[in-house]
Amino acid sequence: MAGTLAACGSSDGGQGSGDSKTVTLVSHDSWAASKGVIAAFEKQSGYKVNVLKDGDAGRAVNKAILTKDNPQGDVFFGVDNTLLSRALDNGLFQPYQAKDSDRIKPEYRADEEQHRVTPVDTGDICVNYDKKYFADHKLDPPRSFDDLVKPQYKNLLVTENASTSSPGLGFLLGTAAKYGDEGWQDYWKKLKANGVKVVDGWEQAYNEEFSGSATGKKAKGDRPLVVSYASSPPVEVVYTDPKPAAAPTGVAQGTCFRQVEYAGLLSNAKNTKGGKAFLDFLISERFQEDMPLNMYVYPVREGAQVPPEFVKYGPQAKDPETMDPAKIADHRDQWVKSWTSLVLK
Repeated sequence: MAGTLAACGSSDGGQGSGDSKTVTLVSHDSWAASKGVIAAFEKQSGYKVNVLKDGDAGRAVNKAILTKDNPQGDVFFGVDNTLLSRALDNGLFQPYQAKDSDRIKPEYRADEEQHRVTPVDTGDICVNYDKKYFADHKLDPPRSFDDLVKPQYKNLLVTENASTSSPGLGFLLGTAAKYGDEGWQDYWKKLKANGVKVVDGWEQAYNEEFSGSATGKKAKGDRPLVVSYASSPPVEVVYTDPKPAAAPTGVAQGTCFRQVEYAGLLSNAKNTKGGKAFLDFLISERFQEDMPLNMYVYPVREGAQVPPEFVKYGPQAKDPETMDPAKIADHRDQWVKSWTSLVLK
């Protein structure tokens, strides 16, 4: 989600998809895994891994649907609970029950009758804040959705477009869960009046507009509030040398929405056998324990350990907003349409 390290394997335009010795993964830009872990899979399975990154999660899902009859690869990773119904309704995946799927925590499972998707990770979409900005301005950072519309936070928040970005959509759904089917629109009217800035995707919001991230500082970002993840603060610690005693960013715990990401075997995949092996690998203990410090997400496998930096600087939200996937499916498109009219016009 929030980490964007280099992909492992080649990126040769998908030419390996039809090669029985190559398994091609299609994903969003935040896919990352340790080279040694990918190499171990390649050695054990006999398949070479080819990775194709295809933009923000929303864009990647839409493109995968458009190309489903002649897919770019064998496995798609990165469709989350906010977009899952769109992928399933459009026939993006074929059924496969991954090995060890019984080890996935029950609260993260989905589509259990047909097994078209496999849960891989979970995280919380939350507003992050720049600690230095609020200390310098002698202002308490916001703690809740309610706080974000208060005058003292005017022109401070940047979020992502709910129609093109997974965290942007998650933030919208968090407000719908909090304020109800009707109340969320009044809330966004207040947020707009309070100067919320909307950009296309997470990369732009966090790495360019947000004043609290290392990359945002370099880009002279001037927004001290950003919609990101509860697991974003560890990024600012792990990649800083020397490491600070505390993360320079914090999380507004009362603004969180629980996200789950899935992977699936693409319909019409050319290498179904390799794709199945790769899905098994994604929920293996080794990959699940490798994920936190690569993609800054939590494992879904029972018993998988997370590193101490993650526990200390990026704990899961204690009481995030959630929404039944069926409700998301019923309302998402209309909510996004209403949000677009309300916020972008």
